[in-house]
Amino acid sequence: MTFAELANQGILTQPLYEPGKPIDQVARELGLDPAGIIKLASNENPFGPSPKAVAAAERALREANLYPDGGYYALRQKLAAKWNLGMDQFIIGDGSNELIELLGHAFLAPGVECVMPRSSFMVYKLVTLMFGATPVEVPLVDMRQDLKLLVAAVTPRTRLVFLASPANPIGATNSAEEISELVRSLPPHVILVFDEAYAEFLDPAPDLRPLIAEGRKVICLRTFSKIYGLAALRVGYGYAAPELIAIVQRARQPFNVNGIAVAAAIAALDDHEFVEKYRRENAAGRTLLADGFRRLGLAFVPGGGNFLLVKVGDGARVFGALQQRGVITRPVNPYGLPEWLRITVGTRAQNERLLAALAEILPT
Repeated sequence: MTFAELANQGILTQPLYEPGKPIDQVARELGLDPAGIIKLASNENPFGPSPKAVAAAERALREANLYPDGGYYALRQKLAAKWNLGMDQFIIGDGSNELIELLGHAFLAPGVECVMPRSSFMVYKLVTLMFGATPVEVPLVDMRQDLKLLVAAVTPRTRLVFLASPANPIGATNSAEEISELVRSLPPHVILVFDEAYAEFLDPAPDLRPLIAEGRKVICLRTFSKIYGLAALRVGYGYAAPELIAIVQRARQPFNVNGIAVAAAIAALDDHEFVEKYRRENAAGRTLLADGFRRLGLAFVPGGGNFLLVKVGDGARVFGALQQRGVITRPVNPYGLPEWLRITVGTRAQNERLLAALAEILPT
């Protein structure tokens, strides 16, 4: 028998997630000097990782021979103090991606539906399909997530509703009032999975803790990959009612996050100066890019994260032409948006280089 005949049949049709191309790969493919390439594809922090996190990681490396605390007591304690919640309301994941998968283990199966906006973060759909459940994608309205349409798509088979604000890759946000209304409108057999990967860039960000305290079925997911600059370490967390967290914990493998990443995350939570500086720089960079897109006559979604979605016409052509110039962006054709590119907000020099390259590429 072949491996394909031995495999679970669902895995053979499972779509693959394609991340943004790394700098070294682009350099090899195009014969470019890696030092001259800028990557504005994966919404990484262009200013590097939190210095406090780096120092803590270096200290933790000296104990790399030891297993980490499998319950992540110190990190959960730190998060509980930050959010004024109980330690039993937190779960630690290998990035928030793993937490989405753990929710799949806990709540998804054939015959179950998951509701999500169309052109949402691809992992919502991939995890839904992985567990044999059915993704129900709700159309965008003027490149925004219409939360009333999400509620209307719920059926007795729905178990999870996925929502992010700011949304990846479109960048649009929903107000705290809209999100609260959504939660209160969901029937008791549905859990809202609220993805807050980019929430730190909002001022203020929606706060769903009062809804959790009311007993609403909500789990919020956060990551250290974005504003703290720890994407390579893969550490995230979720918070919800203790009963919900206890169920998801049953799906989590022991030592799912390495001790070096955990030490860095704990220290990063105290690096307020780094976070505030990046938040200011990102806001300025987002404005610079938006002004540049207007000068070039390009439509874009204003967005609230550390990226912008811009309409360039033939997305694949412009993506390729930018790569030839050493600028990596993210095509979003897999999200049903072939005319658009997602562009991470970089440093001022990177943003200006991107705009200059677009001016060369696009017709006048």
